[in-house]
Amino acid sequence: MTQDDSRQHAPATQRNREPILAVLRDVLPAQGLVLEVASGSGEHAVYFAGAFPNLIFQPSDPDQAALASIDAWAGESALPNLRSAIRLDATAPRWPITEADAILCINMVHISPWAATEGLIRQAAQLLPVGGPLYLYGPYRQHDVPLAASNAVFDDSLRRRNPKWGLRELEAVAELASAAGFGEPEVTAMPANNLSVVFRKA
Repeated sequence: MTQDDSRQHAPATQRNREPILAVLRDVLPAQGLVLEVASGSGEHAVYFAGAFPNLIFQPSDPDQAALASIDAWAGESALPNLRSAIRLDATAPRWPITEADAILCINMVHISPWAATEGLIRQAAQLLPVGGPLYLYGPYRQHDVPLAASNAVFDDSLRRRNPKWGLRELEAVAELASAAGFGEPEVTAMPANNLSVVFRKA
């Protein structure tokens, strides 16, 4: 048993947090509020809040168990720039937050219905200032890049779990973002056939 058994552990966070951090150092503003959508266990929120003490981090998730985990991790870290988690469903027509200087969304787009990505981009366009970044991380399909075998297997497993899940075409996400007022994506190849994708509010 851990000290607080409401804390969840996502092994992938240990593997990807350093590569993500390296990208975020060139993406996040010097100060302001960073909203993390679909924070999951909360381990990323704690790690990034510790790495960027001049930024305020607002974690969120639609799942009650995840919210408890986030707050348990946050409580243990005692970071002054990490807020309590808020319940946020990306598909909701209204979000419980009115503005953000940057938005992070790690490993949600492929493990949620397409409506969640639509909601994420629609709300990000309303919350972010001009130039504000929307950072996405995860595996994607790309028209001009063969799908890695491991990603094909992962995609199949996701669709078996829920037909509304699965790897999205990066071009489709970019088209959605463009229609909402974002510029072209800044794409960085990441370990394990993932991508960092940054859209900036035009």
